[in-house]
Amino acid sequence: MQRVIALLIIVIPGVMAGYGIKLMRDTLFGVLAPLFPVLWIQFVVGFIMFVIGLSFVAGFIFHRDRKRNNVQKRFQKNGGEK
Repeated sequence: MQRVIALLIIVIPGVMAGYGIKLMRDTLFGVLAPLFPVLWIQFVVGFIMFVIGLSFVAGFIFHRDRKRNNVQKRFQKNGGEK
């Protein structure tokens, strides 16, 4: 059950980042989504969704690798000192 919950925690921000990319792409082609009054707002919202989703997934992976000691010494919890 924990693995299913972890998968959902990763999938939801991943879908959000993908939708953000779609909004930015649609802005470049001039396709306005019904939620937004102008194209530049659509691009900004898409960019923000992309950055939030990507940073959440990257932070999750970094946290997991840090727990398993799969990171460089400068990123380890105790500062790399042993």
